[in-house]
Formats: sequence, structure tokens, C-alpha cells
Amino acid sequence: MSAAYHSHLTITYTVVGGPGLMGFITIFVLAAFVGYEVVSKVPSILHTPLMSGSNAIHGIILVGTMLILGGAHGGVQETLGFLAVVLATLNVVGGFVVTDRMLHMFKPRTETKQSATMPSGAQASETKPDTPPDGGGSAS
Repeated sequence: MSAAYHSHLTITYTVVGGPGLMGFITIFVLAAFVGYEVVSKVPSILHTPLMSGSNAIHGIILVGTMLILGGAHGGVQETLGFLAVVLATLNVVGGFVVTDRMLHMFKPRTETKQSATMPSGAQASETKPDTPPDGGGSAS
């Protein structure tokens, strides 16, 4: 055989009997149930690391949607690809916003804001935050 003969060979393949629409819907529903069960069993102390991992996965999804959009041909494919990029971007940004809000819950509160807003001669009233305003007594 000559080298010219090998340069013209092409390999084609077809997928016969793929999963079809019902197969994809079944996979989607099962993934939704498994995802819900896994996330609902996570203790609240681990929600922040879970969101960080989820953000990393969504970042990978965003890169994948941009790669697929780069090879899109036609108006329908480009529109769906653009919509996928927008939704993946919203998912990534929303995940980082939620993670940031959760991390702020763990920061200690400081009293510097209150002292900075008081006039120079004013004194803060010293009350114990553990006692209720009625003196702490209970009517039993």
C-alpha cells in the first residue's frame, strides 16, 4: 500500500439505538433525586465547602458551554449555546454570592461601628445582653 492511500482513509461511525428521549429524561430524574438526597444529608457546617465545590463544577460547565458554543453552526445552535453560557454564568456568580454570604455569618461581630458613630461626649449604656428588659424575672 502506498502512503497516498492511507491519507485518504476516513473513519465514520454511527450510533445505533442510543438512549433516546425517554432515556435522557430518566437519567435527568434519577440525577435530580440522587442530588437532592445527597445534599439534604449534608450537615450545615459543611454547606460552605459544598458550595465551593459546586462553584468549581459550575466553572467547568461554563468552560464546556463556551467550547461547544465555539463550534455551533446556525442560529438555533448559537442561540441555545448563548443561553447555556448565560445560565452557567449566573450559576457560578450566584454560587459565589451565596458562599460569600455564608462566610460572613462566621465572622465575629465587632463593636467598632457603634463607637465610631457616637458623638465624642456620649457614653454607651452598659446593659447585659443576656437579661431581658423586664429585669430577668419570670412570672411563674
